[in-house]
Amino acid sequence: MTSPKSFHVKSFGCQMNVYDGDRMGELLESEGMVPAATAAHADVVVLNTCHIRERAVHRVYSEIGSLRREDGTRPIIAVAGCVAQAEGAEVARRARDVDVVVGPQAYHRLPALLAAAQASGKAQVDTDMPTKSKFEALPIRGPGRPAAFLTVQEGCDKFCTYCVVPYTRGAEVSRRFDAVMDEARALVEGGAKEITLLGQNVNAWEDGARGLHDLIAALDQLPGLARIRYTTSHPNDMRQGLINAHRDVEKLMPFFHLPVQSGSDRVLKAMNRSHDRSQYLRLIERVRTVRPDIAISGDFIVGFPGETDREFEETLKIVADVGYAQAFSFTYSPRPGTPAATMDAQIAKTVMDERLQRLQAALNEQQHAFNATSVGQRTTILIERSGKLPGQMLGKSPWLQSVHVVDPSLVVGDLVDVDLTAAGPNSLTGTSPMKLAA
Repeated sequence: MTSPKSFHVKSFGCQMNVYDGDRMGELLESEGMVPAATAAHADVVVLNTCHIRERAVHRVYSEIGSLRREDGTRPIIAVAGCVAQAEGAEVARRARDVDVVVGPQAYHRLPALLAAAQASGKAQVDTDMPTKSKFEALPIRGPGRPAAFLTVQEGCDKFCTYCVVPYTRGAEVSRRFDAVMDEARALVEGGAKEITLLGQNVNAWEDGARGLHDLIAALDQLPGLARIRYTTSHPNDMRQGLINAHRDVEKLMPFFHLPVQSGSDRVLKAMNRSHDRSQYLRLIERVRTVRPDIAISGDFIVGFPGETDREFEETLKIVADVGYAQAFSFTYSPRPGTPAATMDAQIAKTVMDERLQRLQAALNEQQHAFNATSVGQRTTILIERSGKLPGQMLGKSPWLQSVHVVDPSLVVGDLVDVDLTAAGPNSLTGTSPMKLAA
């Protein structure tokens, strides 16, 4: 069998999976392989998976089946990410077409695993969590997107009763300050104008006496970097220094993603969230005090085991109290091995679906209202990609709103001043663009 020459990486789930997918692609490129636009034209296909919800797991196996071609051939298939970590060798037993199974802490070994699978004809499985960081084995970042992700913290020690992350990503670990700064410089040199710092609990990042606010202050000094963001935060790790950074660091965008999951104190306790409703609301108020124009985003789970109608109403109430610019909301999905999966009083799917519709209606109304308040303002957007219409380009506002503007002279990576003229539920229209200096 000849050596594979092309690859395609398909990532599912969170921004950290997008980052990991990019890094696996860079790793394969460093081995002399070239990216293919689609899985149909690739010698190797990497499915970088998410295990947060049951539906995501089913989708992976469906994707594996779809990779077999009409002539009976298939690419070399690697399943990476959290499904690989959670299910290990079971993936290869369940899907015989899989050649490599590799977890999120071991993907720096992907080229060696692919070579071993080819040489032996047997599926290779690596779900170790080595003490030596995978980041030390990955290649230096090259040219990439104008808005780049940078993982600074992985894993979680919170053990929310519904969540598999502590089991698939391991304990909380922070990358060294110098390593993060080196990667950030490489990203900026490669064309990034915006960097989003990533972590399961990103605001738990620390290196000695340094906290996330110190890292943000250092990034603020990087020439060529125009914008800084971070996600996802846990309420228990939010320090005053990071709150003050929203006031003091001009490059830190006015956007704050803080999951709450439920508005009910009893449900929050059952989830092991380690905070209550009032603590969450006080934290939001502290952030708004230093940055009144900040956009608040959140996460919600409806139908957690035992959630009553009254407790769901408390979630609707916290939505009304906060006023979200964006939010992610889901029905509860039991994950094997988590405490919540075996709790009594599991909620019927029909009840969960009805609650989710009500919650999403409230959240969508708030998002549309937030977008509407932006109309009439002039703001700066970072152009990230072309749109569907001729000459249309899409970018993000400081508040992470999607903005589309028609101007054939614009290119990806431009920073543009636009007047916001119209708002929809999911995006805004900008006109009169004025390109800024890079």
